[in-house]
Amino acid sequence: MSAFVATLLPMLVLDGIWLGLVARDFYRRHLGFLMADQVNWGAAALFYALYAVGLTVFVTLPSVDDGDAAAALWRGALFGLVAYATYDLTNQATLQGWPTIVTVVDLAWGMALSAAVGAIATYAVLRSS
Repeated sequence: MSAFVATLLPMLVLDGIWLGLVARDFYRRHLGFLMADQVNWGAAALFYALYAVGLTVFVTLPSVDDGDAAAALWRGALFGLVAYATYDLTNQATLQGWPTIVTVVDLAWGMALSAAVGAIATYAVLRSS
């Protein structure tokens, strides 16, 4: 299994569960005034492809090279923190009314998602080789 596919698939599943079930009402409650009526699927697909590339290059492949799925946990958490902080803290700094709770929850989710995806992908690639 390619490292990219092993990274992309669990990311889509886990983030789909998060956005579609777990946190859907949370985002609606706090950001409903900013939300579009329809998802821009092209932009979403581009984001997931680019984020999966970043996770693959900076988390999965180095962890595979080390032969250590546990290393993907800290690499993924750090990658997720930096990536999600870039988005949320920029919004916090520039958008009037951006809720601090959204920033806090997003940073925690970005770290958890990226750590889990990195570890799952690393494990899958190591098991398939």
